[in-house]
Amino acid sequence: MENILVPIFVVGMLFIGLPWIIFHYVTKWKTAATITNEDEQLLDELHSMARKLDDRMETIERIMAADNPDWRQAALPGPSKDPKPTLENFDNLLKKERR
Repeated sequence: MENILVPIFVVGMLFIGLPWIIFHYVTKWKTAATITNEDEQLLDELHSMARKLDDRMETIERIMAADNPDWRQAALPGPSKDPKPTLENFDNLLKKERR
């Protein structure tokens, strides 16, 4: 009796249980990969906020340019005495910072 039940159980698991588990998780992965309505609304809000901030920055830049045409040059940093960080002089830069 036991010799008959084991093959039936194994065949049932192979042809019914295994595909059922695979299809179950495939549908879970597909639904989890999509963007939700809440996420889409949040992205829209962030996009509109970014546009508003960009418009404000342009307005501020126009006001500053009207007040002082050379403000961009004054805001840029001048040439630095320190060498640009590279892998070759990394140890030297670390020693300077620790002092």
